[in-house]
Amino acid sequence: MDSTERSGVGLALSGGGYRAMLFHTGALWRLNELGWLPKLTTVSSVSGGSIAAGVLAHSWHKLSFGDDGIADNFGKFVVEPVRKLARTTLDIPVTLKAMFIPWRSAGEELARVYAKHLFGDCRLDQLDPAGPHFVFTATSLQDGSLWWFFRQGGPHGQVPLATAVAASSAFPPLLSPVVIPDPHQPDRKIVLSDAGVYDNLGLDPIENQRAVVLVSDAGKKMKHEDNPKRNWPMQLLRVLNVMDNQVRELRTGTLLKSYEDKTYAGTYWATYSDIEHFELPDALTAPVEQTRALAETSTRLARMPERLQDQLINWGYAACDAGMRKWVDPSAVAPKSFPYKGSGVG
Repeated sequence: MDSTERSGVGLALSGGGYRAMLFHTGALWRLNELGWLPKLTTVSSVSGGSIAAGVLAHSWHKLSFGDDGIADNFGKFVVEPVRKLARTTLDIPVTLKAMFIPWRSAGEELARVYAKHLFGDCRLDQLDPAGPHFVFTATSLQDGSLWWFFRQGGPHGQVPLATAVAASSAFPPLLSPVVIPDPHQPDRKIVLSDAGVYDNLGLDPIENQRAVVLVSDAGKKMKHEDNPKRNWPMQLLRVLNVMDNQVRELRTGTLLKSYEDKTYAGTYWATYSDIEHFELPDALTAPVEQTRALAETSTRLARMPERLQDQLINWGYAACDAGMRKWVDPSAVAPKSFPYKGSGVG
């Protein structure tokens, strides 16, 4: 699409388990303070990012936005549910339960748990139409394509929000797959896995549509190994990691080039960002040796210590602030402190 035909603001929230969920929550916190949440046209999400996006979508109708576009109850309806979930280990219990209930996949058990802890019986067609267009992406294991869940009428809209988020975050092989009826052919099943298998940034629903593209990336980077394992299974795993890393690098490289070419406006921030590179004299203090340690936090859906939760939220908040004030909203006032003042980023 030609840049002159683009409109609106898109936000992409990457995958990365609880690490991503908390980092993105910090970014959403800062976007709320900047008055940018009501400006969002589309929120596209992957895996752990879909948990944060799901909480935002589920609570949108409860958020009290003032004339300045800031919701004063954001903490109660977005931050608190996310932090409550981060105190709960899901991955191992879900996997073990699925082993003993063979007629229900781990992904379907994950959906049941999300419904219990976060979303209840809320369906996609019940999401607030006044809010952004939330797109929860997953990967079809049948043809390798990207599958989108979003609010609409008809059979697709009857899908529970918990199922959409579970399909997006069903990390293979332990939490995958999620199986749903085909909305167009009820006798056919759709077999879905984590969206990060296809696109860990969640760019597809926004990069060819929106005039402003904001990307929050909490994905992993491939670790250097001096002596890669040579046995066949470990070598195969390493090769798969190389392929996954290549896709991520290509996606990120294309995104950054689009900014340079002014295909669209926007900004990119990541757990691996160095806040010094934003060249803001009043950016929050976030030493790179500390933020890189946060970037290496496990992506498991496992209980996380309170202080680490504080730090990941703080880092998402600081990185988003730097990216937004440098490239998108330079007139915005700098924050006085982190959301959790005593925890910093390390």
